[in-house]
Amino acid sequence: MSHNVVRTGDATTGVEGSDAMQDEVWVLGATGRTGRAIAARLTAMGVPPVLVGRDATRLQEAATGAGGGARTIVAGSVASMIAEVRRRRPAVVVNTVGPFADTAGPIARACLPGSHYVDLANDVLAASALLGLHEEAVAAGRILVTGTGFGVLATESVVAKLCQGRPVPDRVRVDAVPSVATEAGVLGEALAATIIGGLPAGGRRYERGRLVRTRLGSDVAHLTLPDGARVTTASVPFGELIAAQRASGAPFVVAASSLAPTAPAVRAILPLATLLLSITPLRTFAQHRLARLRTTPQERPREHSWGHAHVRWADGTTREGWLRTGDGMDFTSAVAAEVAHRLLKGEGRPGAHTPGALFGPELAEAVGGEFMLDEGRESSDRGEETHYSVSQNYLAVP
Repeated sequence: MSHNVVRTGDATTGVEGSDAMQDEVWVLGATGRTGRAIAARLTAMGVPPVLVGRDATRLQEAATGAGGGARTIVAGSVASMIAEVRRRRPAVVVNTVGPFADTAGPIARACLPGSHYVDLANDVLAASALLGLHEEAVAAGRILVTGTGFGVLATESVVAKLCQGRPVPDRVRVDAVPSVATEAGVLGEALAATIIGGLPAGGRRYERGRLVRTRLGSDVAHLTLPDGARVTTASVPFGELIAAQRASGAPFVVAASSLAPTAPAVRAILPLATLLLSITPLRTFAQHRLARLRTTPQERPREHSWGHAHVRWADGTTREGWLRTGDGMDFTSAVAAEVAHRLLKGEGRPGAHTPGALFGPELAEAVGGEFMLDEGRESSDRGEETHYSVSQNYLAVP
């Protein structure tokens, strides 16, 4: 299959000319698992994407896999990607290139003159920085969306549902419980940098409306899922913390994940590991070793992925709810493609947003999520929650 590739300076591209490409969606990092999945979903929506990456052969394979006339741009570095975005001004740019703490800001700023921007960032620092560009995006008349994936949307949408029509709550806890199948390959430098790079910063939580540092892996909770399975979660400095606080306005917020280290032995050495990884040579060494880690194909461990929220008001009233979906990575690619498609159609409002804040909790339903909400109850427990089991009195929301 031909993809009409031509050479333009330091990039190989299938898109000629320097005029604005106002009907195009570019996927940066398109040869990765999520990039390929987003490209395939966009093609199925009738939007053949432009795939941008560093390896020409893998890009051609991804374009063939996406089908429907996907085109390619070979850019040897993030700087080259940024130059192409500025020069060609596509309608929408989807950034899947990590670590987002390094890539999100520069790419988003390159988009502001003429492109909308979407990324999959899921760490506190990257999400906060991107949301900090809100006024610049409003002034430019452009839309920036960060955290466009499972963790942020699956939890912030439940918080929004539980808080609808109610006063600002006192405390919110969200838990992301992804279930993901793995494919064969190596972890890669970008993902390794994302994992290792966030550890020295430690944990985060909101206390009295302020984002404060806390111990990574604290706030352990034992959850019984609506399907009866049991999981353990602990706090992590993920983007859902920012999203949950913005969705609720609560002064006390904790965000946790089943991916966090919860074994006592591991948690005991986390402070030392965090300290050691703050030393640049050691962090670089660990990152390179992790990047070479080979993964083997495995089915996802549970049938469903779950987003959970527990909300408590000052009068003691509590509510809990869940969002149920399938594979967490499939949900992420579906969210990113759906958001990009909506932006291409002119939906949304200028500014910097998380996906649920921009399009509401119904976005989660549009990509296959199902809400399960309880009816609310009174609680005499007004202390800080670190361990609890979840009640099973839920209403499925049609």
